[in-house]
Amino acid sequence: MSKKQAVIGLGNTLRRDDGIGIMILESLLNFYKKKSVDYLTFGSASFDLLHRLKDYDKALLIDGVDAGLCAGELLISELKDIEYKLDNFVTSTHELNLKSIFELSKNLSIKTKIYIAGIQVQDTSFGEGLSESLNKKLEEILQKIKTFIDESFI
Repeated sequence: MSKKQAVIGLGNTLRRDDGIGIMILESLLNFYKKKSVDYLTFGSASFDLLHRLKDYDKALLIDGVDAGLCAGELLISELKDIEYKLDNFVTSTHELNLKSIFELSKNLSIKTKIYIAGIQVQDTSFGEGLSESLNKKLEEILQKIKTFIDESFI
């Protein structure tokens, strides 16, 4: 039986940098799609996301975060490994933040190995398009995520 894997883009493309997860997912779909991976768009993290995660062995969630880093900095970690940072450090602009996703996945006994590709945002004001700092790093971020998928999913 083959293992099911998903790459999931989160974000709001009408809140500038917050749309980075969706933009990265669209680039992967257009230029880097792997047959063994499902690509899903979730405008915002919600309870629907948790129900979908149960269908997969591994999932990579790509999202803009506020972690106090330099704009465009990417951190990829397994969700369970960042549990201790979730209280005040990493926040999301969605219905469920990373801490809620972690706690609910634990409480619901979701066995999926969940990875987070968190990209430090700079501007989440209303508007379309990325800030200049994120736009400059977009290709570098995309390449790092491709490498992660190659090494961890295939």
